[in-house]
Amino acid sequence: MIETWVGLECTVNRVGDRFHDQVDRTGHSVRVSDIDRIASLGVGRLRYPVLWERMAPNCPNDRQWYRVDAHLARVRELGLAPIAGLTHHGSGPAYTNLLDPRFPELLARYAGDVAARYPWIDAWTPVNEPMVTARFAGLYGHWYPHHHSDQSFVRMVMHQALAIVLSMQAIRRINPTAEYVHTEDGGTVFSAPSLSYQADFENNRRDVLLDLLYGRVTAEHPQWEYLRRHGATESELAFFADAPVVPDVIGIDYYASSDRYLDHRLSNHPIESLGGNGAHRYADVSASHGMSGWRLGFGRALRRTYARYRTPVALTEVHLGCTREEQLRWLHAAWEAARDAEDAGVEVRAVTTWSLFGAFDWDRLVTTERGHYEPGAFDVRSSPPRQTAIARAVTSLASSGCMTHPVLAQRGWWEQHVRPKTSPGAQKPRHQPVLILGAGGTLGSAFVRHCQQRGLAHLALTRVDVDIREPLEVRRAIAAARPWAVINAAGFVNVDAAEHAVEDCLRTNALGAEYVADACARNGAQLLTFSTDLVFDGNQSTPYLEQHETRPLGAYGRSKAIAEHAVRACLPEALVVRTSAFFGPWDNANFVTSAMRAFARGGTVPACANMISPTYVPALVDAALDLLIDREGGVWHLSNRGAMSWCTFARFVAEQAGYDPELVDQHTPEGMGWIAVRPEYSVLGSERGSLMPTVEESLHQYLRSPQAHMVRARASERPETR
Repeated sequence: MIETWVGLECTVNRVGDRFHDQVDRTGHSVRVSDIDRIASLGVGRLRYPVLWERMAPNCPNDRQWYRVDAHLARVRELGLAPIAGLTHHGSGPAYTNLLDPRFPELLARYAGDVAARYPWIDAWTPVNEPMVTARFAGLYGHWYPHHHSDQSFVRMVMHQALAIVLSMQAIRRINPTAEYVHTEDGGTVFSAPSLSYQADFENNRRDVLLDLLYGRVTAEHPQWEYLRRHGATESELAFFADAPVVPDVIGIDYYASSDRYLDHRLSNHPIESLGGNGAHRYADVSASHGMSGWRLGFGRALRRTYARYRTPVALTEVHLGCTREEQLRWLHAAWEAARDAEDAGVEVRAVTTWSLFGAFDWDRLVTTERGHYEPGAFDVRSSPPRQTAIARAVTSLASSGCMTHPVLAQRGWWEQHVRPKTSPGAQKPRHQPVLILGAGGTLGSAFVRHCQQRGLAHLALTRVDVDIREPLEVRRAIAAARPWAVINAAGFVNVDAAEHAVEDCLRTNALGAEYVADACARNGAQLLTFSTDLVFDGNQSTPYLEQHETRPLGAYGRSKAIAEHAVRACLPEALVVRTSAFFGPWDNANFVTSAMRAFARGGTVPACANMISPTYVPALVDAALDLLIDREGGVWHLSNRGAMSWCTFARFVAEQAGYDPELVDQHTPEGMGWIAVRPEYSVLGSERGSLMPTVEESLHQYLRSPQAHMVRARASERPETR
């Protein structure tokens, strides 16, 4: 039976003199309670870092065990079975590196010390993905020591292979039955026909370190001449042939970018992907995007590896930095591929859900710290880390061997071109949709757009289709759609008009929301509905949190406060998102677009000093969809991080767009022509999780949008006036 393993992204790599430490960045280093969270998933093994760079950063004899003692003690108490990792894409502490002849012996000495301190650990990975690390540090120059040569690459391969052998020998002197779990990227290199020779070379080179460990690299090996030509000695190679160290499990780490495609059509690809071998120029790109007919490779990697080595295999890193539904589909695809391989006779030990606490900056190969975060089974933007849908999927796989979620009925992006298997007369499966009410408005239309982009089955209904003020219409619409979730984006949104249409505002925002909640309760559907920062009175000087009491000043805010209570009374698990003033690329009436038009004409922009936290609609929609898929409930605050007045915001827009900030005129609320009383301070914070980007990040994204470019283009085309 296939086991469910887990692991946390724990890379400690070096760029120049800077060490990038994922264990610190995700906060796991100071949270022993994370071990309880992991144990609650009900999993078998845990890939766990006891990394050399963290335990002995300053000198070989200084072991800082306090960094991991408490964590490992809790691992043992809770009965988790760790696979201890000693280096993870690292080149060692600052006093060594992958080209240092001392590297193998220094790591082996450290391995023996770790085994002596924790003799109960029975499985080990001395070096994670050694071939990937050698490529990134020796061939491509991404990581320290930033070399770009075959000689450096080969030397790094030899040093890491020897380090593995010596480390396992040191560990087995303490624990003779200790298992060796080898991990490596499982990708395949494909190519255009004219470059097949290069693809063959790359695929042979991919396996060379494992072949060394199996004692297979003799004079007949296809990589023998390459290794000898670039610095490996015959005596070094003979050492491995005479004393092989065979893994007990070969772990395959497979990502969306693992499979590569070599393409001679250089003009089809960005310049950074272009390279060559001295004889031919070609682009090296992800096969998932550059190769026609590419198929997902989990099963291919399992079958190929098992056929070559006849050693039990496992998927040891399954993670996708993507939207939540695609993360679920990726995990599901890995599990199904492992089961299919097992049915075909492959000895599959496990599937490992990776990046339990997420990962930082892997979109840039951890070469810079830009703060790009990919959640995993837990989202560390909440304190304590919040379970996502991935955690629930892991628990389900561990207990029953299957996972369920409505989003799994649709295919991932990697399967969009694959025809479904259907039998004669079979009907197309019906996907349970997300029902979007109020699809004609700013928020509703944004949800429609994002559901389309994210591959979420959805049904969009406007006010013409269903009037949420009519309970029978709402019940009939939801019953007919049979959605797994309803997004209520309908409402009375004109804050000033609400003062003269109090009854209509209450009927739409409060009663309408209650009718939707009631219908969801009757049909077993999740609900996402929206509230506002205007439920607060503005008497604070620090951000409002979800727990703060609502005290609205105007009719619009009162209608939303009433709606919150009514919805939660009717459907306690409903997700109620409070947000703030919108700006985005698809709504021509929002503040930023209106200001941009005025700036482009050379006109002034009136703004007041009321403090807000602006909300970028695309970021809001994505965060809300993720929470919905995670089955979150209760009140959440979602607005951009950062507090500023309308006046400051307008000036910031002008500066970032290249206009004169002096075009912004500060006005009082009365001078703005506002009818409704608004709070002087309505900044939203969150005690549940900071899921939104900063205002600055979102404004920069907006300024790159087609709408922002269109505003500028139209202004430049405007004829001069006399």
